[in-house]
Amino acid sequence: MKSPPTTVLGVTAHEGETFRHEDWYAAVIEADHYTGCSFRAVDLTEATTAGAVFTDCTFIDVRFNASTHSDSAFLHCQFTGCNLFDAAFTGCKLTGSAFSRCELRPLRVSGGDWSFVALPGANLAGVEVAGVRMREADLTGANLSGASFRDVDLSGAQLQRMKLTGCDLRGSDLSSLDPLTVEIAGAVIDPEQAVSIAGRFGFDVRYGGLPSGG
Repeated sequence: MKSPPTTVLGVTAHEGETFRHEDWYAAVIEADHYTGCSFRAVDLTEATTAGAVFTDCTFIDVRFNASTHSDSAFLHCQFTGCNLFDAAFTGCKLTGSAFSRCELRPLRVSGGDWSFVALPGANLAGVEVAGVRMREADLTGANLSGASFRDVDLSGAQLQRMKLTGCDLRGSDLSSLDPLTVEIAGAVIDPEQAVSIAGRFGFDVRYGGLPSGG
């Protein structure tokens, strides 16, 4: 078994390696590149990545609990059965990655690019996402009840059959949203979003008071 990374790692390239049942608790991974690697039942609880790049990697039953990631990239990666409880991503790229059977609550995402991410049926209730690009992401059937999705670019995203009850969507691009296909009770939007949605349903939105006269 390889030694766990207990200190800051140098810029090292890993290709096609498999890591199984390894304890990387509180590891600090800076600028390393992993390509086509497999992580199985690895403990990354409270780990930190900064500027690390994972490309075409698979994460199976990996624990990301309370881990923090800044300016790192997980490109076209597969996450299966992983636990991301209280994980935080700041300025990260997850373009083209897919999540299946993962625990994603609570999750905090600030900035970065999550375009083309696949999160169908994901339970994202109560998560906090702000200022993130999620163009053409697949959120079909996802549960965003009570979540905060502020200033998120959801253009071209798949948003059918979602639960948006009590979700704060202010400032987000909702051009792909059809309110008739989702649960929206109590969802919060701003006036500009309301006008845009009303216009798509054929309403002629006008500003001003009632006409005078009697």
